[in-house]
Amino acid sequence: MRILFFTILLFLVSFSLSAQELRCNVQVITNQIQGTNKQKFATLQKSIYEFINSRSWTNHVFSNEERIEANILINLTEEISSDEFRGTIQIQSRRPVYNSSYSTVLFNYMDNNLHFRYTEHEPLEFSESRHISNLTSILAFYVYIIIGLDYDSFSLNGGTEFFQKAETIVSNAQNAPERGWRSFESNRNRYWLIANLRDSRYAPLREWNYRYHRTGLDMMSERPSDARRETAESLELLQKVYREKPDPFMHVLQVMINAKSDELVNVFSESNPEEAARVAAILREIDPANTPKYQQIVQTR
Repeated sequence: MRILFFTILLFLVSFSLSAQELRCNVQVITNQIQGTNKQKFATLQKSIYEFINSRSWTNHVFSNEERIEANILINLTEEISSDEFRGTIQIQSRRPVYNSSYSTVLFNYMDNNLHFRYTEHEPLEFSESRHISNLTSILAFYVYIIIGLDYDSFSLNGGTEFFQKAETIVSNAQNAPERGWRSFESNRNRYWLIANLRDSRYAPLREWNYRYHRTGLDMMSERPSDARRETAESLELLQKVYREKPDPFMHVLQVMINAKSDELVNVFSESNPEEAARVAAILREIDPANTPKYQQIVQTR
């Protein structure tokens, strides 16, 4: 009986662990904060790690190999009081490319509006129905963005339910005193990131996420020429949004391009001259700041 009990317990523990969606590394840097108890920041780092990696964010079961790889870097620059801090948070997520050892970056984002309260050893609490902690709301917001983009890359519009959850977090935080949640504060913040993702006028960006990854990169090992052609054609979806300009700032378009600019150069380094010229022209148009980088696509011919 005892053996049966521990066997069942081991199964339940294994199932619980396999249900977690993320494998996220967390680092908290405090180099700019002097003369304080550094142990509380180590505790904070551990608490954030457990909050993200030990919580079930979806109703789906993930095997250990399927967990989404991510990194979160928190740089605390100001200790306002013993339990109040300001800084930045950088979030990156990746996804494996089918039948290869390569992982492609899906999301690479810097948020300069990190402001929260934290008391050492207090549990990090989060509610989907109300804003109770700025720290956990920010963390949960980006977790849902990560999961949504990952799901979108495997199935067309597969991440919708997670973007809806991120949008709810923004709605719940509209009366929060901290910055980053409201439209009028900036044209490049959490509000606009999810607003763009949920806007039907930006639907081509989500289609691009699917085609570029699932019918492009994932097929490179089997049909490299066809797959490269598909990734090239998918860029026209980004161009479509750029030309129609749903709003003057198009925050999410720039976020997606920034995550991919180096990879795009590498992907098309093997293209034929005609394809290379077409891709370089699109990229120079939609991302003029990186024109010298995209010139490498045609200069390697």
